[in-house]
Amino acid sequence: MASTSREPTDELATAVGQYVLGELSLARAAEEAGMSRWEFEELLEDAGFTSLYGPRTDDELQRELDVARDRDE
Repeated sequence: MASTSREPTDELATAVGQYVLGELSLARAAEEAGMSRWEFEELLEDAGFTSLYGPRTDDELQRELDVARDRDE
């Protein structure tokens, strides 16, 4: 497994912040940080953050349900 013990950079700090705030997906935040998705997820876990999957709010859930319903028609 790749090591995630790298020096913090402004790009990494920004990517973590935007991910935690829900502004970027896990994959997009990892890309912004210059890491693989798995390296970024490991870094988050090492820092005490839990990776977030799926909708984070009722509005996001509703949008996902609406999209799923439209695909079934």
